[in-house]
Amino acid sequence: MLGDKIRQLREERNLNQLELAKSLNISNTTLSQYESGNRTPSDEIKKAIAEYFNVSLDYLMGASNVRNPYKDNKEEIYPAVNDVEEAMKIILDQPGLMLKGELLSDESKIILANAIQMGLRTAEELERKSKGEDNE
Repeated sequence: MLGDKIRQLREERNLNQLELAKSLNISNTTLSQYESGNRTPSDEIKKAIAEYFNVSLDYLMGASNVRNPYKDNKEEIYPAVNDVEEAMKIILDQPGLMLKGELLSDESKIILANAIQMGLRTAEELERKSKGEDNE
């Protein structure tokens, strides 16, 4: 269970084992053993993994489905989107994006991103028009 969670978090970030192992200052072999369940990380390594991925130890250990219950800053949870391209990148880069309990395929993410892009552009156009009408 713990090994599966470590692997999931690593893959969500598109990291290979070597990259994560270097960040945690452990060997690639050790990380592989953690992920396969052949070895259990020390409490210190568990804390380091949780901090690295910004998740709670409860989430890492499988005791909770809430990644980080301590986030109370909404800007951290919902980052401001400054332009259409940034919104597209956020959607396309989300590895665990789900709709009705099902993971979205890359094709579905593109369709969703395009729909949002069109909606944002329409909203911007309406906003410009309303401001133009107010100035007349």
